[in-house]
Amino acid sequence: MMWEKDSQMDPDNLHQESLKIPTLHSKYHTLYNTIQLLRENSKTKYSKIRLDRYNYYSGKAPAEVYAEEPFPYKVREKDAIQRHLDADERLMEADLKIKYYDITLKYLEDIIKSINNRTYQIKNAIEWQKFQAGF
Repeated sequence: MMWEKDSQMDPDNLHQESLKIPTLHSKYHTLYNTIQLLRENSKTKYSKIRLDRYNYYSGKAPAEVYAEEPFPYKVREKDAIQRHLDADERLMEADLKIKYYDITLKYLEDIIKSINNRTYQIKNAIEWQKFQAGF
């Protein structure tokens, strides 16, 4: 994993590690923004799929849709339509993609927080080295 490598600090070159902080910050913010945009795109696709599937289950889709994918009956009750939507594989797949992006964004937020705290970690490491050296 990328963060596994990036999170490692060389205790003998803490000054170099402090200089890498802006680069790491930029790298992971760029990733965060990219994933955020992908998530928003997936939400838009989910809404379109949901509308298409709602029309399909309620019998309001174009005839060619039913020719490709026959649906033998019309569902009239709102609860029944919702049950079909909840079990629809296309919707579940689109929802799963959004959830994946949510988890990835949470992970990236944690990484960015860690990068923001890196200066304190480096300062503490330097203080520890001073203490061990008797300063």
